[in-house]
Amino acid sequence: MRFSLYPRQFVRTVLAAVVACLMLPSGASFAQTITIKFSHVVASDTPKGKAAEKFKQLAEAATKGRVKVEIYPNSQLYKDGDELEALQRGAVHMLAPSVSKFGPLGVRDFEVFDLPYLFDNAETVYRVTDGDVGRKLMAKLEPKGIRGLAFWDNGFKQFSCSKPLRKPADFRGVKLRIQSSKVLAATVRQLGGVPQVMAFSEVYTAMQQGVVDGAENPVSNLYTQKMHEVQKHLTISDHSYLVYAVIVNRKFWDGLPPDIRAALEGAMTDATRYERAIAAKENADALALVKQAGTTEVYALDPKQRDEWKQALLPVHKEFESTIGRDLIQSIYAVAAQVEQERRKK
Repeated sequence: MRFSLYPRQFVRTVLAAVVACLMLPSGASFAQTITIKFSHVVASDTPKGKAAEKFKQLAEAATKGRVKVEIYPNSQLYKDGDELEALQRGAVHMLAPSVSKFGPLGVRDFEVFDLPYLFDNAETVYRVTDGDVGRKLMAKLEPKGIRGLAFWDNGFKQFSCSKPLRKPADFRGVKLRIQSSKVLAATVRQLGGVPQVMAFSEVYTAMQQGVVDGAENPVSNLYTQKMHEVQKHLTISDHSYLVYAVIVNRKFWDGLPPDIRAALEGAMTDATRYERAIAAKENADALALVKQAGTTEVYALDPKQRDEWKQALLPVHKEFESTIGRDLIQSIYAVAAQVEQERRKK
């Protein structure tokens, strides 16, 4: 538009803008809506999926619409191996990956959570993630351009397979899908199995076609991905705990107005409390549905068998002292001992 040639049109444009401004509701501004793209690889009806939706509701309400959260579940945007790189370059703003995925990023400390039979209960996990250990681990992501906001979880992992897995010897030659974690690979090899790194979105088809014999998952992930339809056996082994880290692109996060960041942090605190409250129930409900489906034989280890598995896998702890850090492992042992002592006093 050449205003020098159209003075009347210029005046009309300015007046229209003034009138529009006067008609805005009190407190409104021309500030652009901030969009947060939140991507994850599991179904919407898992604990992680439901917590992501909860965060969306809380965040949009707390910011009075100044923030819009877009949720992309089930690997709609990125698979396991791609999502961290996408976050670092700003293609997405928020993720909630399993902490196992930080190993390939160069932050091997997080693989401590993959150590078999490190945790006996959720309380110990929360003491670790909410305490000094959790804070120090999140700080290690900062040089990678990542800010850690919270730890979520999905409870204990179980082994599913096309054959029964009731004792360590049963794993000999079994091909098991794992995330990209050296600890998980060592755990499977220690049992005599063959670890197969694979994106979560590809596991069902791999099971169906016999590319892998089985996998480890919380039951809610197994059920929502319909893996029970192609897995004849499920062993309730409680051998490891699935921990997620809710993370954001650090540059994006630091660029947000302080009041928006504060509101989002509050929303994340409430969403985390919600996620933890539903995780155990969701897994229990999923297990009941797997049994009801009748496609999978469910077998729970008794205390003697669990101890046998634990003794067979303890060498993995020793193997990774040099890479994960002996002090880190020992600090978690100490928290676990404290929780156990407190439980005995009750």
